[in-house]
Amino acid sequence: MDLGPLKPNVTELVLGLLCFFTVFGILGRLVLPRIERTLAARFEATEGRLERAEEARGEAARIAAERRAGLDAARHEAAAVRQAAVEEGAALLASARAEGQRRRDTMAAEARVQLAADRVIAEAELRGDVTAAAVELAGRIVGEPLAGLPRTDAAVEAFFAQREETGTVGGPSGR
Repeated sequence: MDLGPLKPNVTELVLGLLCFFTVFGILGRLVLPRIERTLAARFEATEGRLERAEEARGEAARIAAERRAGLDAARHEAAAVRQAAVEEGAALLASARAEGQRRRDTMAAEARVQLAADRVIAEAELRGDVTAAAVELAGRIVGEPLAGLPRTDAAVEAFFAQREETGTVGGPSGR
């Protein structure tokens, strides 16, 4: 009973297996490592680049976050500097106003003192001039010189004393 392919020839089977394992050994030792190296190189070329790209993207995101944080800090610092400058300007303005007010008040007080002193001097000069003119006019009316008489001097002093008591300086208008 010939079974054909189910009953193989042993010599052919052994020779076939020997050739198969020889080719398999050659392929396993020489060709497969080259294929694995090529596949690893391709993997490195594709997957490695992707991994490096992800790392670079992560690094770029970190740098961008640091930059944003730095910009935010700089904006905050600029706002603080602006606020400090505004406050300093307001303080300087208030100080300048206070100094100007003080100087104005000082100058006004000095001017009032000077005016009072000038008024006293003017009144004294006018008093002397008015007295001399009044005594001379009275002397012309009477026909005798009245200057230097004790009674004339007393009458003039009484007149001015009365004016000072009533608070009037001028004539009938009360000025």
